[in-house]
Amino acid sequence: MALIGTKMTGNQYKNSKIDKVIFGVGAFENHGNHMPFGTDALISNILSEKLAERVEGLMVLPPINYGLSEHYNKFPFTVSLTPETITNVIKDILNEIVRNGITKIIIMNGHDGNIAPIELAARAVKVQHPHVTIASLNDWWVAAGKMVPEGTFDVWNGLGHAGEGETSMGLALFEEWIEMEHAKGVVPELPEFVEIKWRFEELTNTGASGDPSVATKEKGKLLEEAVLNVLENFIREMDKKDWKYGLNQ
Repeated sequence: MALIGTKMTGNQYKNSKIDKVIFGVGAFENHGNHMPFGTDALISNILSEKLAERVEGLMVLPPINYGLSEHYNKFPFTVSLTPETITNVIKDILNEIVRNGITKIIIMNGHDGNIAPIELAARAVKVQHPHVTIASLNDWWVAAGKMVPEGTFDVWNGLGHAGEGETSMGLALFEEWIEMEHAKGVVPELPEFVEIKWRFEELTNTGASGDPSVATKEKGKLLEEAVLNVLENFIREMDKKDWKYGLNQ
């Protein structure tokens, strides 16, 4: 049975032998005309809950439903936190987890704008608490895309905001909230190795990049399984070593 923190009582917590936690970091922002505004938090939280069904002792904390989305804010409805705020929120949550006696922490990120705040927050907390292990899956959409069979995607290797990959994942996890008849995106021309710090309206006029119209539930199931397998294997291997790594083993 998955250990979902939002639904747990104090009695259940005391008797559950919880030794690690996971929480999602999402966003509230436009995802084209076909996906929910809360897509990033939904994906990160649903995957976290599914993961908790596969491993022992993992409690799922509530996701952070807002993130750093200022670069998307020309498309309604987008509500962004400032870089400083989201970094401090993540840092506060990590410190509170440690204060509660948990030293094994996984962050499941659902949004590109959160990668830098997660890095800053996690590094700061690790320096403050050297005995704590903090792991993060920063970009499931890139990682999973490398693990599915070659030829799975039709356009831009499945990449894009509300693109083929993310829309496929959404179809696998919350199909009832997606309107595929409105799925339309733009594949932007961007350099391969040098990253331009764009605003999203410079890349697309639809609120989506890539090509969500070719997304399918079947592709999403492949992505879902790839992400869950990676995280499950990571936890099982870390559990064998009591979450020791490097020279600490």
